[in-house]
Amino acid sequence: MSLIASQLRDVWDALRASRAERDYYLEEVRIKKLRGIKDLRVPFTYPVSVLAGPNGCGKSTVLLACATAYRVPNRGPREFVPSTLFPNFTDRLQGELSDPADRTELAFGYLHDGERLSMAWRRGKSWTRSYMGRKGGRQPKRELYLRTLANLTSPSEVRGVLQIMRKQYKSARLTTDLLVFAHRILKHRYNDVSIISAETRDILFAEAEGPDDVRYSEFHMSSGERTILRISKDIAGLHNALILIDEVDTGLHPYTQQQVMLELQRIALQQQLQIVVASHSPVVLDSVPPEGRKFLDRDETTTDVKLMPAYRDIFQKSLYGQSREKLSILCEDEVAEGMILGMLDVLQPKLGLRHEDFVIGRNTGRTEFPSHIHMLGKFGKLGDFIFVLDGDASDMTPKVRQAAREYDHIVEPLFLPGGESPEHWIWQRLGQDVEVFASLLGLSVAEMKRLMQEVKQTMEGAVRGRDAAKGRFEAFAAEVRRSCADLGRIVGRHDAETNHEGATELLMKLEEQISTWRRI
Repeated sequence: MSLIASQLRDVWDALRASRAERDYYLEEVRIKKLRGIKDLRVPFTYPVSVLAGPNGCGKSTVLLACATAYRVPNRGPREFVPSTLFPNFTDRLQGELSDPADRTELAFGYLHDGERLSMAWRRGKSWTRSYMGRKGGRQPKRELYLRTLANLTSPSEVRGVLQIMRKQYKSARLTTDLLVFAHRILKHRYNDVSIISAETRDILFAEAEGPDDVRYSEFHMSSGERTILRISKDIAGLHNALILIDEVDTGLHPYTQQQVMLELQRIALQQQLQIVVASHSPVVLDSVPPEGRKFLDRDETTTDVKLMPAYRDIFQKSLYGQSREKLSILCEDEVAEGMILGMLDVLQPKLGLRHEDFVIGRNTGRTEFPSHIHMLGKFGKLGDFIFVLDGDASDMTPKVRQAAREYDHIVEPLFLPGGESPEHWIWQRLGQDVEVFASLLGLSVAEMKRLMQEVKQTMEGAVRGRDAAKGRFEAFAAEVRRSCADLGRIVGRHDAETNHEGATELLMKLEEQISTWRRI
């Protein structure tokens, strides 16, 4: 593990622990009928969140919605309100070219001063606040920092900044404490950084250390240097604040992106900040733990924006270009993953592959497979995926095929052995070959039989159907001190090695699809 990867994991653990100690926290935002979003709820469980996903999926909308959650001290009454951040154009003469005036709602759940509160903005003829029936309710007050993409490249912005020098302006030197964040990330050091301001415009001037001590304005800075200096100056003195940054990766080298995210999480820990950033970068996405990754996408059929669950890591890596040399296998749960890994243990030497050549994703319901195919199809990634369903999910075959046909692709789902759940199949196999599996588990045959009988009797009548098989299997795994995935892998490997008749079809088709992928 690299040094920065180790540092990231340390700060993840510290931030997770700090979450329980915070008295000020935006817990969730819910958006209804805004910019093509029908109904979207985004919870924030980790103090630093990354909004990711393809263009047009609502990342900036979620970020700006968060900016309307609080009354911000020392800011104008109309600066962080929906009417300012989500303006409508209305043609008052002919009415032909007007934005839709939907009954939009932005709702928030807060932890504020240790108390749980809720509030919503609702748009009828105008925007109004609702406190969900709470008498005497007020919008929570909190420091907030919002940074959206700005490059000092548009002519109007450049002209506005140049006007500063024609007016009465103020000059202030940035103190060292305001530049700590920048100094930790940027390679060069500064003798001096000042800010020149007049009315609402300002510009940075820096003097970098070196033989000539050159002094230069933001016009001569790279976009990355400018972004880091601005963020450093703006958030250094904030505590218990909400920080919102759009396109945080703009102009930054991938290594610098990782450094920025590390330092943002460190400062979030030190100053109890809550940070939400939007990004297209896989480096930024991987710089926060899975619970901090908020992956948005639009449904192919309804165009509704959805928040994808944590198992989308496998999709995130593929869609952001990190799985180009890897084959992705999607299955339903950890037991299925274990069985597949067991079979791959046997196939890999035969095919000349390594475990590093595969990415396995799981914890997804069988009914969600068609929507997964729609998302991957939009990005032309279906050729990099194998879909494996449980043995009792054969009814999903027509839906999976139809979803793939919409992208001129043929997908043949694979199925685990047996016509029931994988837990049921493994339990049967353990009973059929007790001598073999007892040895593989380090048990005597008598002990293996006794444990299976005790588990069966204990679970008898407790639950029925698929849940009964799952409960029996999990209880046995606990008795032999193995994870469910381990048991699945042991059985999958043994059946692949011995060409057990129940597993032969899956093994053959798995090998066939892997070979097809390698030829593409």
